[in-house]
Amino acid sequence: MDNDKDNNKPGPKPKELKEKTIMGLEIGRGDSKEIVPPYEVYKLAAIGCTDREIAAFFGVKEDTLRRNFADNLTKGREYVKTRLRMNMFKAADNLQPAILIFLAKNILGMADSPLDAEVNKPLPWNESETVEMDIPDEDTVEELGDE
Repeated sequence: MDNDKDNNKPGPKPKELKEKTIMGLEIGRGDSKEIVPPYEVYKLAAIGCTDREIAAFFGVKEDTLRRNFADNLTKGREYVKTRLRMNMFKAADNLQPAILIFLAKNILGMADSPLDAEVNKPLPWNESETVEMDIPDEDTVEELGDE
């Protein structure tokens, strides 16, 4: 009787589970077979999921995932790198200093300090080549200023 009472409530009815067919590779043996859609593997790799996370999501072993979906994993991860680079260059176009510094160091090979050992060496000093300099006095400096 309570079920009749619940069915007569106004508002949306609870959702019912429906059957859906998915296309994918059948992975696993015996009772542990799973259907894994290659595009889903690509999408998860493209948002930065690890092999472990993707394997756990589909309920398969990591090595099985890598063996059957190596191409999808690689393409997804390359997409992440490409997307990050595009966004970094957009940020650089907006003159964000941290991004500009990062790109200068990593793309252009620039550094905060020179890496060349020759540049970091002190200049040689030889006492016998010391040159005495004439330091002008105040009157000479004033005369130079009047010219």
